[in-house]
Amino acid sequence: MEEYTTDTIRNIALVGHGSSGKTTLVEAMLFLSKAISRRGKVEEGSTTTDFDQEETRRQISLSMAVAPLEWKQTKLNLIDTPGYTDFVGEVRSGLRVCELAAVVLDAAAGVEVGSELVWGYADDESLPRAVIVNKMDRENADFDKTLAQLGEAFDAQFLPLLLPIGSQSDFRGVVNVLERKAYLGAGSTPSEVPAEMVDQVDELYAQVVEAAVEADEELMMKYFDDEEITAEEMSAGLRVVIGNGDWVPVLAGAGGTEDMVGMGALLDLLVSVVPSPAGRTFEAEGATGTEEFAISDASPLAALIFKTMADPYVGKISYFKVFGGQLAAGDTVYDATSKEDERFTQLYLTRGNEQISVDVLHAGDIGAVTKIADAMTSDTLCSKSHTLLLRGPLFPEPLFSVAISPSSKADTAKMGSTLTRMCEEDPTLKWRQDPTTGETILSGMGDAHVATAVRRMMSRFKVGLESKTPKVPYKETVTAAGTSQYRHKKQSGGAGQFAEVHVRVEPTRRDSGFDYVWEVYGGHISTSFRPSIEKGVKQVLTQGILVGFPIVDVRCAVTDGKEHPVDSKDIAFQIAGREAFKEAFRGARPVLLEPIYLYTITVPGEYAGSVMSDLNTRRGRVQGMTQEGSKVVITAEAPLAEMQTYSTNLRALTQARGIYGMTYVRYDVVPSHLAEGVIAQMKAAAG
Repeated sequence: MEEYTTDTIRNIALVGHGSSGKTTLVEAMLFLSKAISRRGKVEEGSTTTDFDQEETRRQISLSMAVAPLEWKQTKLNLIDTPGYTDFVGEVRSGLRVCELAAVVLDAAAGVEVGSELVWGYADDESLPRAVIVNKMDRENADFDKTLAQLGEAFDAQFLPLLLPIGSQSDFRGVVNVLERKAYLGAGSTPSEVPAEMVDQVDELYAQVVEAAVEADEELMMKYFDDEEITAEEMSAGLRVVIGNGDWVPVLAGAGGTEDMVGMGALLDLLVSVVPSPAGRTFEAEGATGTEEFAISDASPLAALIFKTMADPYVGKISYFKVFGGQLAAGDTVYDATSKEDERFTQLYLTRGNEQISVDVLHAGDIGAVTKIADAMTSDTLCSKSHTLLLRGPLFPEPLFSVAISPSSKADTAKMGSTLTRMCEEDPTLKWRQDPTTGETILSGMGDAHVATAVRRMMSRFKVGLESKTPKVPYKETVTAAGTSQYRHKKQSGGAGQFAEVHVRVEPTRRDSGFDYVWEVYGGHISTSFRPSIEKGVKQVLTQGILVGFPIVDVRCAVTDGKEHPVDSKDIAFQIAGREAFKEAFRGARPVLLEPIYLYTITVPGEYAGSVMSDLNTRRGRVQGMTQEGSKVVITAEAPLAEMQTYSTNLRALTQARGIYGMTYVRYDVVPSHLAEGVIAQMKAAAG
């Protein structure tokens, strides 16, 4: 591949609802540009960007993939992203490093749930957009209807630049409004606009000219003076207004047709109207605060690692975008996040899983490097003399968790390191040991996301894992004061054991932990045994009394006791303290505590009633409801025990149009009638 400078690069993320044809579209453009010699198919598992074993098995994209191609002396870095909502982290990564989000729509389905979600993600990154109305050959495909839906769904000005000639089985070409020329099939040979479309094209051309001249005062004057505006001036003006987000171009095509109808004209427009990184700026945190630079070779070196992939054979592959400066093979850079030097032995472009060696990458370009040990996703690579920190992708917090365990003893040793590698690859995955339940917890964005990660660990790293719903991390406490005394006496020849301890157990404020108080007066128990009693009590705190969960928010006061001049010793007072605490705890009206989370749920207005009714069945307490455009945002507190599969339930309730986030709030008492069931269930499980 040729070496490309900043102004000849286009970084475009293809985003949209699942099955809108993003991967097939990328494959068609790669094939037409001769970047690949054989055109793959999703259903055959042979496409360039769906190379992972799980992707070929499920026939959907699960990971973001970069696919560079060359078209008319320009390099297009196409970023194919998953459409399934569980894999939002991959979409967020792709959007962080592109200059335009191309929202792909199915011409028959129009604006779908995923379309709305990715539009919001692009808003978060303040990205300009284009819309590709794909599958124009599909039954019920309707370009005009889809265009009308776009106007209703989004607050934007849409500008049709590539019109379909015919539709459904009659779809045979496209009209480039900018050129007022028709293109039949996949070719780039222009022909005359069909007679029945001339008036429509002329009307749209006038709109395109008006949009283009908005960008430049000189162009505006030429327009008002009826002077000719060249195609180059039109393209330059459109790049500005599209880059500013003032207009959103709409392009028709059908990447899946045998002759790739409209793909050549589509590539032409992506080259001519999509903004390059040149002239755009980036912000980074420097030694003296926030600094702003142009995306240029002349700016200080700054490259962001936006994706990490763990390969069992190659090792770690780090994908990065150069925001400032340039990188060459053999360079040593400074990782401003890990504070380590990293040497780039070789630089690569990646096209799916193919690695193409290059000598240098200019500002604005996307590449990859292998075997840089300490670098992670969201790290910034820069010069040690001018350290900079770039913001990483906007990853959401995990919402769905499973408890996992190794399938065999051999898997036990590899489980921890493999989980770490998977979470490095996908920051929306997290794993931890739950100190309350003792389980290993793997969390992700949904059931499909977590299940895919488990299968990948098996296929890539040969680590077998079993998963199940996690135990709720309950805790135990008391609601009243209770007293008890316990005498430990053991005599079996030789030195005996003796200790008597009187205790009072009472509740303390929530989240105060454990409080140990000494109220023994008159020397009935030597102060040397004070830590012995505390040690015995603390043994019970971790083991629990009701059903084995940790005990919290209690005060244990030692009020009296007795000792023996010979037989009293440390172990005797540990045992007596432990047993006295147990008896006092049982008499202090013990209860179970459960974790309560605050849920922020965003759904289309028509589903708000169903969602609130469902929350009521889950012991949820609605805190508020606000209207944001056509969406309703519901905030509610609910116990984790009722919400562990909520991502699946919300998807079913809202036809996958609802999203939510969750934040831990506090622990609350489990209602007594439910606590009895939990205790009985836990005792039965323990045998």
